Amino acid sequence: MSALWLVRGKRWAIAAAMVCCGMLSGLATRAQAQEPEAPSMVGQKAPFDSLSGATGWINTKPLNAKDLKGKVVLVDFWAYSCINCLRSLPYIEAWSEKYKDNGLVVIGVHTPEFGFGTKLENVQRAVRKFHVTFPVALDSEYAIWKGFQNEYWPADYFIDSRGRIQYAHFGEGDYAKSEQWIQKLLKERAGKPMPEGAVSVEGQGIEAPADVRAIRSPETYIGFARAQHFDSPGGLKHNKEHVYEAPKRPGLNDWGFEGTWVDHQQAAVLKEAGGKIIFRFHARDLHLVLGPTEQGKPVRFKVTIDGKAPGENHGVDTDAEGNGVVKDYRLYQLVRQSGRVEDHIFTIEFEDPGVQAFSFTFG
Repeated sequence: MSALWLVRGKRWAIAAAMVCCGMLSGLATRAQAQEPEAPSMVGQKAPFDSLSGATGWINTKPLNAKDLKGKVVLVDFWAYSCINCLRSLPYIEAWSEKYKDNGLVVIGVHTPEFGFGTKLENVQRAVRKFHVTFPVALDSEYAIWKGFQNEYWPADYFIDSRGRIQYAHFGEGDYAKSEQWIQKLLKERAGKPMPEGAVSVEGQGIEAPADVRAIRSPETYIGFARAQHFDSPGGLKHNKEHVYEAPKRPGLNDWGFEGTWVDHQQAAVLKEAGGKIIFRFHARDLHLVLGPTEQGKPVRFKVTIDGKAPGENHGVDTDAEGNGVVKDYRLYQLVRQSGRVEDHIFTIEFEDPGVQAFSFTFG
């Protein structure tokens, strides 16, 4: 449900780290540089009526324009499968906690990247995992997204007490400026100074800031609708069970399958145990969005880097030997390099059939 992003020249590494993905009319594409263009909504009245299109709410009763009258509102578009959104969440939570008694209302609008993100129980699990306490609207039908004419994950809209959008920010980073806007709008509302200074946030694990300078690998989709750089001999077979061979000499950002897979529009499904995904990457962190079998059974896996156990370079979802288990639909951090970042061959082998693989992201 997200779109491909494209990048210009050599600025792509920064764009890739800052903005997860964009969407224009279904699966259209949009070129993104370091600074995405501000939408026409800035300066206009916030479309709070679109909140009625939410398919569910977490941490609150359903909210509407009447509930938000006279408040300063931050609307944060996110998806729990988007690494850029997850790295921004600690800041959004900190702002909510710091300023809630001064008139700030934070609304997290969860607009899903993939079909599993439309399910209430999956989003509830993510909200608990990442300690989100502010209200979250489920935007499974993209009603709020369309109301705000939004195109990015993550995207933040800062709305004054009169209900007008005064500032918008897209992607990770620039948190100090965003917090200054919150302080400015609260000061205008109250007619007196608000708490100053910036929140102190140290993201841990998946939420730790990206090493932007080291990223040379882009977000890469596995489903055939948006797949690029597939390097197994013979190419991808759409909606068809096929026995794949591993790429012979993958170049940077080339990837492929080994074993029996069926590649669908959004994801690939492994049909027999022992199947692999191989990716030549360059980044500190490697993440893979995965789901268990369609029946909900866990799937065991083992990760190697250049054919060896990851050791101290393992991610939060693997051990030093590279072992892990897919239990839920979510983003799994499989590699976090502790030393110099270089090109490596990543391989994940699944010990059980049925895993669903959606996309790679890096950090």
